Amino acid sequence: MCGRFVDPNLRGSEMDMSQTKIDPIPRRYNVKPTQEVLVMGRLPQQAQYARWGLIPSWYRGDIREWKAATINARIEDAAQKPSFKAAWKYGRCLIPTGGYYEWTGAKAPKQPYFIASAGNEETLWFAGLVSLWGDLQTCAILTRAATEPLVALHTRMPVILSVSEREAWLTGHEGPDLGAGAQLRYHPVKRFGIADEGEALIEPFA
Repeated sequence: MCGRFVDPNLRGSEMDMSQTKIDPIPRRYNVKPTQEVLVMGRLPQQAQYARWGLIPSWYRGDIREWKAATINARIEDAAQKPSFKAAWKYGRCLIPTGGYYEWTGAKAPKQPYFIASAGNEETLWFAGLVSLWGDLQTCAILTRAATEPLVALHTRMPVILSVSEREAWLTGHEGPDLGAGAQLRYHPVKRFGIADEGEALIEPFA
């Protein structure tokens, strides 16, 4: 699963913020649900911001009363879930990140780990879903069964797409095998709180 992540470092990358039509925000190292995150829509790709925590278009209540756990969606069954099935068909997106956190341990305080790319590309591209609720763009991160070496930390992980898988996802690929080949590394980091911020959060901690 994914409950906190790091904004991508897009300078000098294919998604350099100076080339987009949105206002950049300072890079964050503790991105939380309900905050705005950068998403890339269907081809041709267009950058936009969306609130992390998907709210389906059919919901008619107050945003503060939406209690469903929709920051993540399981790739195995999202297409059948009422909250996600419309976005699965019409709202596929990519969510670029600089890595994410996972916590382990039998009880609190648990030990956080920072998970990052072990390949040549620094940015991790999560498969995502976008839903327009009124005038508000909202999103969820797709998850799958964890692969090595992440099974030691958690049974689930984000669906992290390779270059070829990104286009496949955006154009309708249905298979749960997406993200099986993600190359990842991880290390323990110092425990941090909800309001903590800064690059020190991802530094290795013994």
